[in-house]
Amino acid sequence: MGKVAGRSPAGRRVALLAGTWLVQLLCTFGTSGAEITCRGCLAPGKPPRPQRGLFFVPGGPGRGEEARRFPAAGGEGTSPAAPSQETPTGQPDRSASPARSAGPGLPRAPPRGAAPRGGRLSRSPAERRRARGVPAERGQQGREAAGAPPEPPQGKATRFRLEELKLSSSTCALTGDSAHNQAMVHWSGHNSSVILILTKLYDYNLGSITESSLWRSTDYGTTYEKLNEKVGLKTILSYLYVCPTNKRKIMLLTDPEIESSLLISSDEGATYQKYRLNFYIQSLLFHPKQEDWILAYSLDQKLYSSIEFGRRWQLLQEGVAPNRFYWSVMGSSKEPDLVHLEAKTVDGHAQYITCRMQNCTEATRSKPFPGYIDPDSLIVQDDYVFVQLTSGGRPHYYVSYRRSAFAQMKLPKYSLPKNSHLQLAETICDEIFGLSRVPTTCLVLHLSVFSEIYGKLEKDMHVISTDENQVFAAVQEWNQNDTYNLYISDTRGVYFTLALENVKSSRGLEGNVMIDLYEVAGIKGMFLANKKIDNQVKTFITYNKGRDWRLLQAPDTDLRGNPVRCLLPYCSLHLHLKVSENPYTSGNIASRDTAPSIIVASGNIGTELSDNDISMFVSSDAGNTWRQIFEEEHSVLYLDQGGVLVAMKHTSLPIRHLWLSFDEGRSWSKYSFTSTPLFVDGVLGEPGEETLIMTVFGHFSHRSEWQLVKVDYKSIFDRRCAEEDYRPWQLHSQGEACIMGAKRIYRKRKSEKKCMQGKYAGAMASEPCVCTEADFDCDYGYERHTNGQCLPAFWYNPSSLSKDCSFGQSYLNSTGYRKVVSNNCTDGVREQYTAKPQRCPGKAPRGLRIITSDGKLTAEQGHNVTLMVQLEEGDVQRMIIQVDFGDGIAVSYANLSSMEDGIKHVYQNVGIFRVTVQVENSLGLDSAVLYLHVTCPLEHVHLSLPFVTTKNKEVNATAVLWPSHVGTLTYIWWFGNNTEPLVTLEGSITFTFSVEGMNTITVQVSAGNTILQDTKTIAVYERFQSLRLSFSPNLDEYNPDIPEWRRDVSRVIKRALVEATSISSKHVLVAVLPGLPTSAELFILPYQEATGENKRPAEDLDQISEVLIHKLNQNLVQFELKPGVRVLVHAAHLSAVPLVDLTPSHSGSAMLMLLSVVFVGLAVFVIYKFKRKIPGINVYAQMQNEKDQEMVSPVSQRESMPNVPQSELMSPEQLVDEKLDTRPIGSISIAAETQSTKEIPTYVNV
Repeated sequence: MGKVAGRSPAGRRVALLAGTWLVQLLCTFGTSGAEITCRGCLAPGKPPRPQRGLFFVPGGPGRGEEARRFPAAGGEGTSPAAPSQETPTGQPDRSASPARSAGPGLPRAPPRGAAPRGGRLSRSPAERRRARGVPAERGQQGREAAGAPPEPPQGKATRFRLEELKLSSSTCALTGDSAHNQAMVHWSGHNSSVILILTKLYDYNLGSITESSLWRSTDYGTTYEKLNEKVGLKTILSYLYVCPTNKRKIMLLTDPEIESSLLISSDEGATYQKYRLNFYIQSLLFHPKQEDWILAYSLDQKLYSSIEFGRRWQLLQEGVAPNRFYWSVMGSSKEPDLVHLEAKTVDGHAQYITCRMQNCTEATRSKPFPGYIDPDSLIVQDDYVFVQLTSGGRPHYYVSYRRSAFAQMKLPKYSLPKNSHLQLAETICDEIFGLSRVPTTCLVLHLSVFSEIYGKLEKDMHVISTDENQVFAAVQEWNQNDTYNLYISDTRGVYFTLALENVKSSRGLEGNVMIDLYEVAGIKGMFLANKKIDNQVKTFITYNKGRDWRLLQAPDTDLRGNPVRCLLPYCSLHLHLKVSENPYTSGNIASRDTAPSIIVASGNIGTELSDNDISMFVSSDAGNTWRQIFEEEHSVLYLDQGGVLVAMKHTSLPIRHLWLSFDEGRSWSKYSFTSTPLFVDGVLGEPGEETLIMTVFGHFSHRSEWQLVKVDYKSIFDRRCAEEDYRPWQLHSQGEACIMGAKRIYRKRKSEKKCMQGKYAGAMASEPCVCTEADFDCDYGYERHTNGQCLPAFWYNPSSLSKDCSFGQSYLNSTGYRKVVSNNCTDGVREQYTAKPQRCPGKAPRGLRIITSDGKLTAEQGHNVTLMVQLEEGDVQRMIIQVDFGDGIAVSYANLSSMEDGIKHVYQNVGIFRVTVQVENSLGLDSAVLYLHVTCPLEHVHLSLPFVTTKNKEVNATAVLWPSHVGTLTYIWWFGNNTEPLVTLEGSITFTFSVEGMNTITVQVSAGNTILQDTKTIAVYERFQSLRLSFSPNLDEYNPDIPEWRRDVSRVIKRALVEATSISSKHVLVAVLPGLPTSAELFILPYQEATGENKRPAEDLDQISEVLIHKLNQNLVQFELKPGVRVLVHAAHLSAVPLVDLTPSHSGSAMLMLLSVVFVGLAVFVIYKFKRKIPGINVYAQMQNEKDQEMVSPVSQRESMPNVPQSELMSPEQLVDEKLDTRPIGSISIAAETQSTKEIPTYVNV
């Protein structure tokens, strides 16, 4: 989780890929096959991709016998397999220097081109000893690459028998498949001798499969038959699936690039029927009980269901998140056909829904979690369902136990996950803008980007295990980088306590998180973990689910019997806890449920875990003592319930020998399994309880066919074990026999007996122990101190009561301890440490809070807002609650129980409302206040500013909103090419431009979760002229008074002026003004060439003005608005029409008017000559001390908007520090709308 991790990040090594099982046990657990990548083949074309690991055939391993490294929270049933996501691996050159193997004889050489550590090839310990002048051990000379370990002296050291013995084996070649570099294997097992192998040629240049072959054996792998004719000679197969509940049912998937089909067999692959598909399968999920029920996930995120084993499919749901669909668990869900899934809504949110596999309509769907969840956060595993919801920039985790109502998971108060929205936003702002302090605008404007990135980040909380009715989780906290803290829960998965701090983590091959935690198979409550202490990694072990941890005691002697001087706690044994993500390889550590005392692992002795001088160690008493068994890394496999251990050396050279131990690793015998050395690619063991047949896959040379060597170990034994061949063994921890509250005695085969064990009988006897303090862990809110006592943490108040506790009722009063889950102890101190019911005393109300249901501080006008009242303590049944909504409405309630679903209220007006709540009982009262911002959606923003202004003169810009009252707003202003904006709380601003030319201004208005913007362009010149224009009245009849119409008509008027006067369009700018009657502003501009030359002087502007006025007064400027509608353009303040009436009937008054006109004309002439200013023409020039207002804005300023001089504006940093805080509590989904309402149609040409 953190986001919640499913069966991918952080798992059972906490190996984070689903179903990580050792190959020799693979078939036993429901998935009896796997994919092998040819290590001896040369990859065609380019170098190979990094190794991803080999994949078992899907069908889903159940909770099998393999040691668990926690597929971090998986699904109910089987994890889906994803054939489309498989990454084939290439082959290292066989001539390369030996490298460690990733499994039983499987080379793990780095991809070509990868530099070895330190810039040189690594050497084995023997080679390093020779380089130091140390002679090789006796018997080493002449040994092959697979080589035998040195023979130690008698005593406690491991004994090796060097004479070569031979195993019963047979070799079969898959003729004709020498170029194939991948293989998938299914071994039915369980009294079946059938083995299926699918080999493929993956072309690295094309990135696809180009050839395939299907092989089948009916005699345990002695011989194989090629089935290409049965499936179709031209059919290319890409994946092999096996039904986990009926191994006879096989499903083959064709390559979707050629065709999309399924081939289905019900007789263990003997015959097939082909079925066409109308979608491309990405992964399949089989039902854990019903063999014919399957879910299929397609490449286009659709989920299909089939109740006929893939013969017919039905669309279940669209928009399903990858790997977030699960079958219900029998016992937890009543309906076996119920499907849990995470799906996207129409608006892009994620939602947890459940529905029936054959009836998933909107009417039948159920939504167990109210509201939305974070994407990719749903986990359904065992009795638990987990989801995540991010609110207020911080993730919150919720759990449902046995499908009950969801409850918030509670970690210790200050266990804060590393990443939150806010922290992430600040980090990315700093990276994007390079700012030492984060501007609020960065947080506001880019939060949607952060939300998208945040969804792709690694998760901070991983559900590791849900075994035994308890949740094991790993959390990376705010102060951790490469470590995690382990937490363990109560039965309901709600309250978590710390189990271990600073557990080492690393990255897997696919970038997934790997946590160094290993659950030992067969022993309940036993874990191994690598903890980082002072930059040193040390291995710790626990036998009681993390209640107590201790270091591992190193062996007393080394491989040759020499004493090992290693004193705790300064020196100890350290183990590598990586289990393989590949079922064909054994990883660094292994254990089995059927061999509960045996643990095999690679590691070193010293002060810390190291990657140098790695040896192999075994414990046959469940981790109490350890023995060194090899000086180099080997893959150790379990056969016959641990009665036989098989070891293969990690090498990239061909081998023909392996080592067997029949006494839990105390002595080893050398056996040959093939006469010709073999490059080993993988190993697969026979399914079933006995597991005595093993198949080794490999090649004799680079170009040879696949060689399958069947090794039968049954010939080693001459009889089955009898009762006298066994001895009792008691599980203990450093002599303490009570483990998890019980004494357990197991039956183990005597080391000197060489017989076949057969079925595993489990523990012989189990006896409960008397409870002691060691059986109890600290309860939630308590911490263990150095004296061993559990005392309250500084943040926890033990006297706080449940809000549901009322006078006369009772509650469980914690003693500070809780019994370790699954601990079976009885009596003793159990009564003393168990929480006891206690009568609820009457208490005055305290710790009152009021919040909104979604955690936000905003609400929308006219819509319901739900207010939640929370009380830490007080008698909730006998109190009066009064709520004043701040808008003149108040309500009263008799008790809190009537308010469990919240208080709903609708605000009719916009504003900030002071919501108060008061709780009172007979013992006292408490009150709380919430300031709620009620807004309405912002629909439109219009930036109002002049079209043209004078250089170095103040200009006023105003953001005009619709609707005008929307609540609390933040204005972000961007000027020209400035990279940092100005932020204000007012919608009006003044500024100046010091450079001539065209400049852009953008205003962004943030209202709640919406951001709108508008951009305008303004022309800045040192000198320009303007003239008001009017039009013939018929234009008003067609004026809708909207910006788009004004822009279009402005363009038409400009064209008419240019055509009538032959003046360059670069000198003319026309803007039609809002309102009626229709008018416009004509601007005459001093156009300047790009070279800076030919700038028009003032005299030229006067000449242009004269020409324009002349043409306007002669009615020569007109345009056609539509057919038959012509519009005349006039100068609004000047007319050249003769005013003298020349008829004979003149009166004195008429003569007086004529003289007045003549006088006015003379005045105009004088002014023009001496002042160079034409009546009706406004001339704008730069004046040093002039403070006159610029021209009238095309949109009137709002009087309520004060002007803010630029010098008085706060920087974003100051605004953050002083008073700006518009971030609501809760997740923000920003709907950004960009508008450009440019009123001037001629900006492009100016």
